[in-house]
Order: sequence, then C-alpha cells, then structure tokens
Amino acid sequence: MRSLLFIFVLLFPFSVNAASSEDDTPPKTTKTTNYCKYGKVWDSKTKSCVNPKHSSLDDDTRYSAVREFAYAGQYENSLKVLSTISDQSDSRVLTYYGFNNRKAGRIELGMKYYKAALKADPNNLLVRSYMGQGFVQQGNYDAARVQLSEIQSRGGLNKWSEISLRKAIETGNGYSY
Repeated sequence: MRSLLFIFVLLFPFSVNAASSEDDTPPKTTKTTNYCKYGKVWDSKTKSCVNPKHSSLDDDTRYSAVREFAYAGQYENSLKVLSTISDQSDSRVLTYYGFNNRKAGRIELGMKYYKAALKADPNNLLVRSYMGQGFVQQGNYDAARVQLSEIQSRGGLNKWSEISLRKAIETGNGYSY
C-alpha cells in the first residue's frame, strides 16, 4: 500500500493540495477563482464576490479561499485573503504566507514565515516539507535533509510531507501540491 501511495504522489504531484495538511484532496474550484477578481471571494449568502476584509465571511471560508487561490497559482490573491484571517500567528496561516511568498519568487521572505510557523508549532510537518523544498531551491541540501529527518522523527514517515521532500532532495525539483 505504501508503495502505491508513493507512486501516486510521484506520478500525480498536482493531486495533493497546496499548503494545507496531509489531506490529499485538491480544493474544489469555485466561483472564487473562476468568477471573482482582485482577491475577492464568492459569498454564497449574498451570491456575489465580496472583499474578504469588509465582509461577514468566517475564517474557515477565508481559509478555503486562500487554499483555492494558492492551488490555482494565484499567490497574490491568496495573500490578500490570508491577511484578513483573524489569527495571524496561527501556524497554518504562517505556512500559507511562506508558501505563497516562496512560490511568488520571494524565497527569503517565505523562509522567514516558515521559521515563524515552526516557532508556533514545531510539529507542523507540512511547513517542514515546504521549508525543505525551499532549501532545495536554494541549493542547501544539508538543511533540506535536516527538515526531512525532523519530519520522519515527528511521525511523518510515508506521509505526503516526507515523500515530497525526499523526492525534492533526490531530483532537485520541489512539489507544491
């Protein structure tokens, strides 16, 4: 079974979600990415695109929009919505800041957010994987291997975070999803 999971992740790296958890289900595309512009989010109650900063959207809805934008490669829109989530010190929020900035080419800024996410939650395996992949991008394979060891020692063996970072180290190519 483990080898099937490994093969699936290697052959279909885009089937695993962006900057979320170990959940391997991609976010559903909604009107947020298909219809709304400029970082607005679809509000099913008002049946319109709304500014997430000045709306009654809850944080879970905002978080889903952040994930959807990130998965669609709309990193700036994802960052706009991310800035409206209540708890800016939450590890998963910091992970998303790191992911979006790294993927938008601001690797050093992304790494700062990853470090903050680890400070908030040292057991955040996904941020360790993304940080390790950032190290691979920078050519710092020793630091990437440290994160891989941390993932493995914290219960991440054979999970997406471990598999994707291990593959990034082996190939020099990271995975986002």
